[in-house]
Amino acid sequence: MLLDKPDVVVEDFPGSAPDLNPDKAVWGWTKYGRLANLAAENREALRDAVVEQLIEVRFRPDLLKAFICQTGLPGLLRAA
Repeated sequence: MLLDKPDVVVEDFPGSAPDLNPDKAVWGWTKYGRLANLAAENREALRDAVVEQLIEVRFRPDLLKAFICQTGLPGLLRAA
Protein backbone atom coordinates (compact mmCIF):
# COMPACT_ATOMS: atom_id res chain seq x y z
CA MET A 1 0.00 0.00 0.00
CA LEU A 2 1.29 3.47 -0.90
CA LEU A 3 0.55 4.85 2.56
CA ASP A 4 3.31 2.61 3.90
CA LYS A 5 5.89 4.34 1.67
CA PRO A 6 6.57 7.93 2.83
CA ASP A 7 8.83 8.62 -0.17
CA VAL A 8 5.95 8.06 -2.63
CA VAL A 9 3.72 11.04 -3.33
CA VAL A 10 0.34 10.45 -4.97
CA GLU A 11 -1.24 13.28 -6.95
CA ASP A 12 -4.73 13.33 -8.43
CA PHE A 13 -4.74 14.71 -11.95
CA PRO A 14 -7.91 15.81 -13.73
CA GLY A 15 -9.16 13.08 -16.07
CA SER A 16 -11.22 15.31 -18.33
CA ALA A 17 -8.58 17.97 -19.02
CA PRO A 18 -5.85 16.37 -21.16
CA ASP A 19 -3.70 19.52 -21.20
CA LEU A 20 -3.46 19.28 -17.42
CA ASN A 21 -2.56 15.58 -17.44
CA PRO A 22 1.16 14.74 -17.73
CA ASP A 23 0.29 11.42 -19.39
CA LYS A 24 -0.41 13.36 -22.58
CA ALA A 25 3.16 14.69 -22.58
CA VAL A 26 4.60 11.22 -22.01
CA TRP A 27 2.64 9.80 -24.95
CA GLY A 28 3.51 12.79 -27.13
CA TRP A 29 7.22 12.46 -26.36
CA THR A 30 7.05 8.75 -27.12
CA LYS A 31 4.74 8.78 -30.15
CA TYR A 32 5.81 11.93 -31.97
CA GLY A 33 9.41 12.11 -30.80
CA ARG A 34 11.02 8.78 -30.18
CA LEU A 35 8.84 6.61 -32.46
CA ALA A 36 7.92 9.13 -35.16
CA ASN A 37 9.85 7.36 -37.93
CA LEU A 38 9.43 3.80 -36.75
CA ALA A 39 8.36 1.34 -39.44
CA ALA A 40 7.69 -1.77 -37.39
CA GLU A 41 7.57 -5.04 -39.28
CA ASN A 42 4.63 -6.33 -37.26
CA ARG A 43 2.47 -5.70 -34.24
CA GLU A 44 4.87 -7.41 -31.85
CA ALA A 45 7.79 -5.25 -33.04
CA LEU A 46 5.67 -2.13 -32.56
CA ARG A 47 4.67 -3.19 -29.08
CA ASP A 48 8.29 -3.96 -28.17
CA ALA A 49 9.42 -0.53 -29.41
CA VAL A 50 6.69 1.28 -27.45
CA VAL A 51 7.44 -0.65 -24.26
CA GLU A 52 11.16 0.02 -24.65
CA GLN A 53 10.58 3.76 -24.91
CA LEU A 54 8.18 3.81 -21.96
CA ILE A 55 10.74 1.93 -19.87
CA GLU A 56 13.34 4.51 -20.86
CA VAL A 57 11.16 7.43 -19.74
CA ARG A 58 10.45 5.59 -16.50
CA PHE A 59 14.11 5.95 -15.59
CA ARG A 60 14.33 9.62 -16.61
CA PRO A 61 13.12 11.61 -13.59
CA ASP A 62 14.18 14.82 -15.36
CA LEU A 63 11.69 14.12 -18.15
CA LEU A 64 8.93 13.03 -15.79
CA LYS A 65 9.37 16.19 -13.73
CA ALA A 66 9.28 18.31 -16.90
CA PHE A 67 6.06 16.64 -18.04
CA ILE A 68 4.46 17.40 -14.68
CA CYS A 69 5.75 21.00 -14.64
CA GLN A 70 4.43 21.53 -18.16
CA THR A 71 0.87 21.17 -16.88
CA GLY A 72 1.16 24.39 -14.90
CA LEU A 73 -1.06 23.03 -12.17
CA PRO A 74 -0.57 24.91 -8.89
CA GLY A 75 1.02 23.07 -5.99
CA LEU A 76 2.89 20.54 -8.11
CA LEU A 77 6.60 20.17 -8.77
CA ARG A 78 8.33 23.26 -10.04
CA ALA A 79 11.28 23.34 -12.39
CA ALA A 80 14.57 23.89 -10.63
